[in-house]
Amino acid sequence: MRRYGLRLPAQAVGICGVALFAPMIATSAAEQQIGAPPETLNMRLVGYDDLQGRSAYQPTIHHQGDRYIAYVGHHGGTPETPKPLNALTGQPEFNGTSIVDVTDPAHPPYLAHIPGTPGNYEEGGAQMTRVCDGRVLPKGDPNKTYLLRVFGGKSHQIFDVTDPAKPALIWQREGGLNDTHKSFWECDSGIAYLVSGVPGWRVNRMTEVYDMSDPAHPVKIRDFGLPGQQPGASGPIPEQLHGMISLGPQGNRIYFGYGTNKNGVMQIVDRDKLIHGPKEPTGDNLLYPEVGRLVMTPFNGAHTAFPMLKMPIAEFAKDALGAERDIVMIVDEQIRNACEEPRQMAWFVDVTIEAHPMVISNFQVPEASGDFCSRGGRFGTHASNESMAPVFYKKIVFLSYFNAGVRAVDVRDPYHPTEIGYFIPAITAATDKRCVTVNGQQSCKVAIQTNNVETDDRGYIYIVDRANTGMHILELTGDARAVTLH
Repeated sequence: MRRYGLRLPAQAVGICGVALFAPMIATSAAEQQIGAPPETLNMRLVGYDDLQGRSAYQPTIHHQGDRYIAYVGHHGGTPETPKPLNALTGQPEFNGTSIVDVTDPAHPPYLAHIPGTPGNYEEGGAQMTRVCDGRVLPKGDPNKTYLLRVFGGKSHQIFDVTDPAKPALIWQREGGLNDTHKSFWECDSGIAYLVSGVPGWRVNRMTEVYDMSDPAHPVKIRDFGLPGQQPGASGPIPEQLHGMISLGPQGNRIYFGYGTNKNGVMQIVDRDKLIHGPKEPTGDNLLYPEVGRLVMTPFNGAHTAFPMLKMPIAEFAKDALGAERDIVMIVDEQIRNACEEPRQMAWFVDVTIEAHPMVISNFQVPEASGDFCSRGGRFGTHASNESMAPVFYKKIVFLSYFNAGVRAVDVRDPYHPTEIGYFIPAITAATDKRCVTVNGQQSCKVAIQTNNVETDDRGYIYIVDRANTGMHILELTGDARAVTLH
């Protein structure tokens, strides 16, 4: 592998630049080894940051003035290291939000860490990040940039990150929540859809809709969820929310994903009706803004619902009707290690007729291609990039696949999605173990766990690792890169 002057995720560099790799970990044939090169096809490593050895969840890449800044949300720590060291301050800090300057992706300096809540794994940290410029927000300061993040499962916060090296808290939601997760913020309108757990609701994750057009003074609009989740309801409880993607005022649609890895629901909502319709959370009022719904099987969930509307389908070009289709890609999240649950994958759904969504194809990585069930950790999809910048949108999607790294998928024909590249990083001495119980005995393995992925408008791909291995900055090569030119 070429080196680009970056801080490599490998092992110490010895005299005269010769790499002195750490001793190999005793592994099975399927396991990764420290010092081994990454596994890759049509993708190459451009840059790297170890993120201070923190378990990473969501990266948001923001073009901020003449710079590109990565805001990375983190899960909590581990029992062994509940508070990793912040080398900038010299103090141990609970995992929160890393801020990295990726303007030069080959040399990404770490700018700041904002501590999150106490707790290990899912119990702590600050997993979610969204960023808006004040010049775009209707009531924002045009000279400022703002970060919206969760504060563990307890609350939501907004920071002034105009100087990303000196973030300053300007707002925190009052009152405790049961949980939080992957919210969405419309920069052009200021409307935010917060994944929250408002006490009294029958699920730990539902939606709070806020007007955050003035980030220093957000105003709550309403609560929202699936009928049956609201306070006072009875009967079966639909699976809780994971997250949503909005097309804003012009698109007037929001795509909600519920269920994560089981009993999934993809819900299509009329944005205007959600914001301006009746707000009391009765069953009828919750159903009012819905225009379509896909109920998935008990085997699969809806972690990410990524819309790709008005896609031209080459095969249908001569058809009198239907030459363009509205597509939503649903990505499930694999939860359990070592293939101990049904396989999660990506599903492509035709929503051209919104009231009747129809699954038209799926994408999955063949397990045998890397003996992935034996590698350790999770194997299956987790999420996709969410950027709609023209460089990749409706052409290539990137799927985080835990121990199978990130997969680049050509979606120009969504009826036949095709893999055109992948990158599986090498593990490092910081990579955390993942354990399962076999015949009453705990078995642990160290494996890469590519957790989430995002892209920027320059064509760089950013992947972050759940098992403390850091952030890898990638670009396409070869035939895969050529797809971006079409």
